[in-house]
Amino acid sequence: MFGPDLPDNVVSRVVRGHARESLIEASREVDMIVVGRRGHGGFGGLLVGSVSSACVAHAHCPVLVVPTPEKS
Repeated sequence: MFGPDLPDNVVSRVVRGHARESLIEASREVDMIVVGRRGHGGFGGLLVGSVSSACVAHAHCPVLVVPTPEKS
């Protein structure tokens, strides 16, 4: 994504727990959350759940949702 060197303003960390709850809690302390979206929409999305939708609805900071690139 950024190559071997991360920009000074990007921080990554590993957190144990459920993605939704962990990201929403982390959103209290960060400027932005960036999450991916695999495209499980509709009824399938309800069954699988959607971390990105939960973050958009409940995060305490801006959320950038990056979709999976389309296959050619």
